[in-house]
Amino acid sequence: MIEEWVLDDPEALARADTSEVLLDLASAGATVRNAVRLAGEAGLDRLRPEGRPRAVLVAGHGCAALAGDAFAALVGGVCPVAVLRPNTADDSVTRAIDFTSGLLWSVPGWAGPSDLLVVLSTSGAEPGLVSLIEQAYARGCTVVVVAPVGSALSEAALQTRGLPLPYVSAVLGDERIGRDRDLPRDTPTSFWGLLAPAAALAHRIGLITTPSSLLAAADRLDEVAVRCRPGAETYGNPAKTLAVQLDGVLPLLWSDGPCTEIAARRFAQMLVDQAGRPALQGTLPEALITQRGLLDGQLVGDADDDQDDFFRDRTEEPEGLRLKVLLMHRAGEPSDQADPRPGDGYPDAPSEPRPSYDPGPGPGLTAGSAPDPAPGPQTSRRTLARARALAEDHRTNLSELTSGHADALETIAELVALTDFAAAYLGLASSGLAGVPAGATPLDN
Repeated sequence: MIEEWVLDDPEALARADTSEVLLDLASAGATVRNAVRLAGEAGLDRLRPEGRPRAVLVAGHGCAALAGDAFAALVGGVCPVAVLRPNTADDSVTRAIDFTSGLLWSVPGWAGPSDLLVVLSTSGAEPGLVSLIEQAYARGCTVVVVAPVGSALSEAALQTRGLPLPYVSAVLGDERIGRDRDLPRDTPTSFWGLLAPAAALAHRIGLITTPSSLLAAADRLDEVAVRCRPGAETYGNPAKTLAVQLDGVLPLLWSDGPCTEIAARRFAQMLVDQAGRPALQGTLPEALITQRGLLDGQLVGDADDDQDDFFRDRTEEPEGLRLKVLLMHRAGEPSDQADPRPGDGYPDAPSEPRPSYDPGPGPGLTAGSAPDPAPGPQTSRRTLARARALAEDHRTNLSELTSGHADALETIAELVALTDFAAAYLGLASSGLAGVPAGATPLDN
């Protein structure tokens, strides 16, 4: 169970945050700007492409594969994008060697000189990706690699007349690495360190037509980091509020399209990685069919009128895992989305719309205070209404998380930033590492 007092005690959060994940999340905007600058210095700004590629292959694993999926969502229908994940492992590799050394990738049979291979890696040491680059070069594919400078992958890109773009890695402490030292463990901002140069490349070759979206996305990351900072009380901190709402529940993360699907999948991964909590992700309208059985199952409790009461006594709630639907969707236009959090003490509040989290009645977050935003092109009002009705019919609590930005990358940045902080707070407040402040007794808390 979550220790809610930890959320409003910055010193307790700092004691629990042994891997400094909150500091890492706060640097996400700077990570994007630094990655774009380094990519330009590495030669991306001097690139003079002649037309667009026929198709783009993006290869990686872990957060790199998710960054590849985000790349595909940003490109949309402009160009086919295939994300290549490891399809097998080399049995000759023993446990004494890093597990990723045994991962293998293969180039699709249709790939040729008109196609582009983008390899993403936080370590740059996977022999399987080096082999993939060699395969692609033999097929005549153009190669771009995002990996640490001087790594095996960067050298392979140079040897195959490709373009290496630098990735600046973060150093993880022993607390973060844990016992499974042969398995990769990246920091949360690794996602942005890989996606930013890949998105800059997509703009350079004409696959993304909004040049300002990367810097605007960095601004969104900074804005959410200020709103969700450790010093902001739970009362006005949407990430802390969401963390409390998700304690003791199995969240069903329903998204309405490619961009919100990336945010939902990222949230599910962060809940597992940072909080050790399970979550199920589904995309509308298919999720209404594939996950309907859960709403009919044994995990659902009665959705009483005070289910979303922020000040309810959770010690009197029945034990057992409950379901909660988190509906993640986009608004039609920025002007269609009103700010549901007036007077929350956010300094220098921007005029742009912020991600809207509606957990139901609660302090500073009044349900129904904002008009129902027009859904974007990903879904329809009818589908959203059907999702709400399905949860209501099965007496399952539902909350909504929306972004009012029309730009796809800004939408991903807003939703990912908020849910990243929520997962981190949920993990820190339930880790038991906060302890009792020096010189205090348990009764003082």
